[in-house]
Amino acid sequence: MSQIIAVLNFEEGYVDTPYFDTLGFPTVAGGIRIGPKGASLSNYAFRVPRRVGDVWKQCILENKIQEMQAREPIKRALANCNEARTDVLLSMAYQLGVDGVSQFKNMLNAIAEENFAEAANAMLTSLWARQTPGRARRHAEVMRTGTYDVYRGLL
Repeated sequence: MSQIIAVLNFEEGYVDTPYFDTLGFPTVAGGIRIGPKGASLSNYAFRVPRRVGDVWKQCILENKIQEMQAREPIKRALANCNEARTDVLLSMAYQLGVDGVSQFKNMLNAIAEENFAEAANAMLTSLWARQTPGRARRHAEVMRTGTYDVYRGLL
């Protein structure tokens, strides 16, 4: 069974009140941008209960899946992914956008060829891995193994 919401809540952290993300965007509920960069948090006086945030993320992910299926290289990669590997690509799309995932050409080609070790290596040699090393290491391990074992005890 997909663990994508649990993975996102772990990787993004879950805060039920608005906060600034690392780029300065008002954000809530584990990475959901709610306003323009630099907008005052005083504009956002609300809380998002965890259940609501999880449903919100699921709706966002449904749109990401449609976008990803419309991109042939990503679609070919997804065709060779089990649930855990699909969740990695979804998590990357949630964090980087579908355009960002499409830039991982070597990774996508390796997944399409079912060379998951090479796909994991491509992930780890990226700018993304230098910017978010823990997340990249965990995602690469899921891609390599096809399991959620790296998250055991964390989710």
